Amino acid sequence: MNIITDKSQCCGCSACVQRCPKQCISMYEDEEGFLYPVVDGQRCINCGLCKKMCPVINQRESREPLKVYASKNKNEKVRQSSSSGGVFSLLVENIIRQDGIAFGAYFNKNYEVIHDSVETLVDAVVFCGSKYVQSNINNSFSKAEQYLKQGRMVLFSGTQCQIAGLRLYLGKEYDNLLTVEVVCHGVPSPKIWREYMDCLHIDKRKVTNILFKDKSSGWRGYSFSVVGENSTLLFSEKAEKNKYMMAFYQNLTLRPSCYSCPAKGGKSHADITLADYWGIENINSAFNDNVGVSMVCCNSEKGMNILKKISDSMNLIETDFNASVPFNTSIVRSTLMPIGRNDFWLKYKKEGIGVLMALKSDRPSLIKRIFNRIVSR
Repeated sequence: MNIITDKSQCCGCSACVQRCPKQCISMYEDEEGFLYPVVDGQRCINCGLCKKMCPVINQRESREPLKVYASKNKNEKVRQSSSSGGVFSLLVENIIRQDGIAFGAYFNKNYEVIHDSVETLVDAVVFCGSKYVQSNINNSFSKAEQYLKQGRMVLFSGTQCQIAGLRLYLGKEYDNLLTVEVVCHGVPSPKIWREYMDCLHIDKRKVTNILFKDKSSGWRGYSFSVVGENSTLLFSEKAEKNKYMMAFYQNLTLRPSCYSCPAKGGKSHADITLADYWGIENINSAFNDNVGVSMVCCNSEKGMNILKKISDSMNLIETDFNASVPFNTSIVRSTLMPIGRNDFWLKYKKEGIGVLMALKSDRPSLIKRIFNRIVSR
């Protein structure tokens, strides 16, 4: 029994699946490649817990951050390999050095994006860099809960809706939990991603990393790159010209719920919000460079405290939230559904991935503007 009749009303966080006392809910991929919950009606006891877990049904109040900062990791090597300013690496390092656990999104051996945990700094490297694909949460919420009950420090990172789902799943505050949301433009289809990778005809066994934001030529002019051994480029293309990224910029391959996200504007109640600090050149030109600057929003006292602990490892300046929002609208506002989305998917069902590979833009200046304002996932 499919419990989702309107797909725009499910963000795919899987909190309902993990909390079901009868384990009668499973996630299944639809024709667009997104996961949705399906209930085994014969085992369901109608307890209603699944509805209580849903961040779409149970939206929390909006709130603004306590403090907002522009930040750059002092370790230039780490900053270069990070999506923006390299702050997330410092947060993870702080937790792991306290014998804690960090949860985040990474590529598995098939280069699908999944959520899982790490306990060492060596393993934490897999979390670095943007992944412009919806991650499969799997059982990460339940695993995090187990660690929290054991008294371990836990950092859980994810998109805004994933953090909202985690908080509903847990149902209580934990002093030993730090939630970090990554501001998201929207999550593209895992199916489109798999098929796009197949189109590149690259032996995945030779791939060592995939960089959605390869900053070799700069933070603002980044490339999409597939990397092999010894940092050899197996494929590289300016992001604004890359077919997969072009569909992302045009909002064609995003999950339906992304056009009406239930967790924008502080509704996830994450302790810390991270994003690219687009527009920093207009706010503080002296702090601006082309390697990457992070926007760090501290939304709780817990978030403020941990930022103080890692502040010696960063260059940090306080900024005004309202001044930054016009350059970073994904913090507070959902992406608009494009007129061409339905046509894109209708053609995809008939023609397959060829519709993506044939994608063109007759409005390059618009795509360039969108490209320059996309906020990292």
